[in-house]
Amino acid sequence: MAALSRIRATLRRFRRRQDGAVTIEFVIIFPVMLLILFSTVELGVINLRQIMLERAMDMTVREIRLGTGGNMQHDEIRDRICDYSGTIRNCATSLKLEMVQLDPFNWTSVDATPDCIESIEESNPLINFKNGGSNDLMFLRACLNITPLFPGWGLGKAFQKDGDGRIHLYASSAFVQEPK
Repeated sequence: MAALSRIRATLRRFRRRQDGAVTIEFVIIFPVMLLILFSTVELGVINLRQIMLERAMDMTVREIRLGTGGNMQHDEIRDRICDYSGTIRNCATSLKLEMVQLDPFNWTSVDATPDCIESIEESNPLINFKNGGSNDLMFLRACLNITPLFPGWGLGKAFQKDGDGRIHLYASSAFVQEPK
């Protein structure tokens, strides 16, 4: 009986103590705060890469449109975009371009599915890449594959990824080549 009353007294004292209350709150709230922090950093990095891809695309298209870039091919345009982008790592192996000529008088829409690199080891042949001449309406689309900073946690886990765990960023531009 004395042992039972000692156990009850110990349990009463334990229930009244508040020493670990802050620790319990910390254990519950800290992972949520980390999730928000990591997701914010992930979103910021992805937005930065998207903005730099679009900026590089605009600058390269301006050169092509004005004719200062000459009759550039896929690899030259890709390298120029990579040079202008600045913050994109492994740009030459993760960026693929698609350029098609559009007829403004007989309109057909461009395929909604961008042509992307599916695997680093695998080399996809160019499906659509055709240089235009003077006054031709051209559509250029870039697909960039990037690996999220935190692929298994937070926002990085929520993204739709390809087989290699990379996400796709797209940029597109339509332009009319200046007459020569």
